[in-house]
Amino acid sequence: MGYWNSRGLRGSSFEEMINMTNKVYREENLAIIQKIPTPIKPVKINNVGQITLGYFEQKSTVDYMGVVQGIPICFDAKETNRTFLPMQNIHPHQIDFMEQFEKQGGIAFLLVNFAKYCEYFYYPFESLKEKWNIAQNGGKKSISYDSFDKKLLVKSKNKYYIHYLETLNIFLINNKY
Repeated sequence: MGYWNSRGLRGSSFEEMINMTNKVYREENLAIIQKIPTPIKPVKINNVGQITLGYFEQKSTVDYMGVVQGIPICFDAKETNRTFLPMQNIHPHQIDFMEQFEKQGGIAFLLVNFAKYCEYFYYPFESLKEKWNIAQNGGKKSISYDSFDKKLLVKSKNKYYIHYLETLNIFLINNKY
């Protein structure tokens, strides 16, 4: 059973930028995307009411779900300070959920923050699944920065901190969805 502690907020600034972008998307009627909370059972609470120790009551699915112009999407936000994304940051239940989501006609992906390079990428589920299978069969246990498609670089633009819809559109056009 996983425990939450002060390390539980890793990636929170990345997610906050996604949240602010999602708010603008909603205000402009481009998409409705919601952050999916992970249920935490508090074990210890400090004198100001903050959870200092807790455990996850159940496995989460992905960080975000919603609809973009009639297209259901789900994605997980991952962040790394390295030159690669460790596969240990991705969990089997997330792969299963994303796979089932795509079977139902949705689009699943990762948004990856390479903090070392200050770059964000859209990473399609089909690519993730391929790397996942390799890792599960004894192969490489990470996805190198160099293997991310530079055409799927997510940029900041005006009031969109992480303008992933623009990159999603590029992916859809290039893959003839």
